[in-house]
Amino acid sequence: MTDPTKDPRFLRDPYPTYAALRSTCPVRPLPAGSGARPGYLVTGYAEAREALADPRLSKDTARFFAGGESRRRPHPAVAHTMLASDPPRHTRLRRLVARAFTTGSVERLRPFITRTTDRLLDQWPTEGPVDFVAALAAPLPVAVICELLGVPQADRPDVQRWSARLFAAGDPADVDTASHAVADYTAGLVADRRQDPGDSLLDRLITACDADDHVSEEDVVSLAVLLLVAGHETTTNALGNALLALLTTPAELDRLRADPHEIPAALDELLRYDSAVSTATFRFTTEPVTLGGADLPAGAPVLVALGAANRDPARFPAPDRLDLDRTATAHLAFGHGIHRCVGAPLAKAELEIALRAVLARFPAISLAVPADRLEWRRTRLVRGLESLPVTV
Repeated sequence: MTDPTKDPRFLRDPYPTYAALRSTCPVRPLPAGSGARPGYLVTGYAEAREALADPRLSKDTARFFAGGESRRRPHPAVAHTMLASDPPRHTRLRRLVARAFTTGSVERLRPFITRTTDRLLDQWPTEGPVDFVAALAAPLPVAVICELLGVPQADRPDVQRWSARLFAAGDPADVDTASHAVADYTAGLVADRRQDPGDSLLDRLITACDADDHVSEEDVVSLAVLLLVAGHETTTNALGNALLALLTTPAELDRLRADPHEIPAALDELLRYDSAVSTATFRFTTEPVTLGGADLPAGAPVLVALGAANRDPARFPAPDRLDLDRTATAHLAFGHGIHRCVGAPLAKAELEIALRAVLARFPAISLAVPADRLEWRRTRLVRGLESLPVTV
């Protein structure tokens, strides 16, 4: 299977390819690259859910690559985040950040999200097309997570640029360079907060980490990097994908426009329909595993295609149709199991507030270009638009 990110047709609509792969084999071997170990691709919903919750599928990338030769030189704080660890380390680190994303914590953020959304929409032109990604979907989540972590306003464009490079499917050396830039910046931010503490999430995180003898300074920086990067990149894509889904499904758009109170209930179906995270982060088998009728040997990389699983007709009938009456709460857009996205409540709050505000202010919003002319980001992990020109 060739690299799909090099095919514009796959980037525009990967779901026919996923359907073909899933129909022949929901867990299929992937050809190994030069010197690499053969891996497996999971496209079925039941198999994906099982894989995401199986403790025999490790996320400890340091363990997997130990002793191997690699030209990659990512910063350790980026390479060894909470996402790339197993219990007990994962359990300990997740506990430190989970309280920031409880329902109550997110509720307290809603006024800031609303004010930021309104401020950004105030800047939209009254005539001509506007890029929804550049004008709202990208800056809103950046502003929210940077506000949470106490990142100065002047530094936020750099954070956004480094994050985009980390998720790109380009030159690995560029990705590694971005990892050092964002980690070095974050380490400096942590040091500054220790010298001049405040009341941000980062301040509380530093205090909690310092009280735990098992948490190192690298862990503190790593957690902050993860929150800073993962805390907005996926939400940007989710916003763009959701609005595009509505703009290309006029009946459902009209429904939410007529009754904005339905927006919270519609979010799970929008997230299922076009998942912002296309493929779950790296896993590998620590022992032989049977999954979906396939026998996976120990030490095999496993890629779980969340976007494919969310379009599995065995779980979601007529999966290629956006249906806001569908009960889609079991979607895998946020993952599943102990690694399920800790920031899911915040992401959903941002989606709800942003979509409600856009539809209220711009009831005649429409695509400014045909959907098949939109450009998608060339990345393996996340699925999102380079831009989304709309007419308001």
